[in-house]
Amino acid sequence: MKAVVVHGPGDVRVDERPVPAPGPGEVLLALEWGGICGSDIAYWKHGASGTATLVHPLVLGHEVAGRIAAVGPGVTGGARIAEGAPVTVHPAQPVGDTTLPERLAGRTNLLPRVRYFGSAAFDPHTDGGFSEYRTVPAAQLRPLPEGVSTEHGALAEPLAVAVHAVRRAPALRDRAVLVNGAGPIGSLLVAALRHAGAAHVTAADVAQGALEVARAMGADDTRDLSKGQELPEDVEVVFEASGAPGALGEVLRATARGGHLIQVGNLPGTPAPAVLGDLVTREITWSGSYRFVEEIDDALAAMRDGLDVTPVISHRFDLAEGARALAVAADPAAGCGKVMLRLGGPDRLQGPDGHQGPDGLGAPGRAASGQPRGRGGG
Repeated sequence: MKAVVVHGPGDVRVDERPVPAPGPGEVLLALEWGGICGSDIAYWKHGASGTATLVHPLVLGHEVAGRIAAVGPGVTGGARIAEGAPVTVHPAQPVGDTTLPERLAGRTNLLPRVRYFGSAAFDPHTDGGFSEYRTVPAAQLRPLPEGVSTEHGALAEPLAVAVHAVRRAPALRDRAVLVNGAGPIGSLLVAALRHAGAAHVTAADVAQGALEVARAMGADDTRDLSKGQELPEDVEVVFEASGAPGALGEVLRATARGGHLIQVGNLPGTPAPAVLGDLVTREITWSGSYRFVEEIDDALAAMRDGLDVTPVISHRFDLAEGARALAVAADPAAGCGKVMLRLGGPDRLQGPDGHQGPDGLGAPGRAASGQPRGRGGG
């Protein structure tokens, strides 16, 4: 089978690997779609993502969906966990002791040791899902609701990040909200906020293409910061999704006195200048939001109920074009949406022999909306 493998900084290849067999409690997935995230780009460009550094080659990808190709011994679940069933994957698997202190009850995303698809945090690394096949513990599967395609199912993971962030905020119904940073996660935040009942959502970014996506995902107002437009004032609840330390001063100033700022964009782990004075003088509650717990189920339910993630998709590439797809996702000039990899199709369910049928893509790089946009996010 083919897999998108990063070997070091600037070195990503489409390698041939053997098709795995499912063990006890596992299923074999025939993957169909994967979304490129910022961590995939970081491993490709720098050989590291945050504090996780490549030691060995790593199969990228944690935003994936496909169909069950084979079921290992001891797997139960009826028709929803049977050959041919469409599923996505909760990419986190706790390691070791899963006991949490009472103050963290239920917040399994904060366990100190978690293996994540496509992560080099442990040695050996945890391969991701940018491959034609992968074995997965059945407990990590999430069946797709009727009407949710495997392409959209691959976006359940980043949408779950957005849903979790929304739940880190106070009640949002009928409130005005600001989202700073309208990349894929920011735009999915816009959709999640509208789904949660926010009355008015403003999205801000320095890229016009990102703002177009945010509007398509439900933003009532947009602010193009590259053109001198300013953030709104006295916003009770603000979501910071850019991860840019230089933006924090203006974002804090936009937050109302006594308001809430939810930090969704990853901030650097090294010193960086930032203007933070308003955090104290305005008594702002600044909360971090990290991955998600079980909000992937809520993300799938939201899509089932009509939340459309199509506008966030900007490019589609075949698995064999993995290197090109990463380059487009990393290039701000290419656009501002989610770059998707077509990993395979349901024709392979006849047998995992490494053969991939017609991709059905049409012209690679055509956006769902007809406009080229691209930037990995998450």
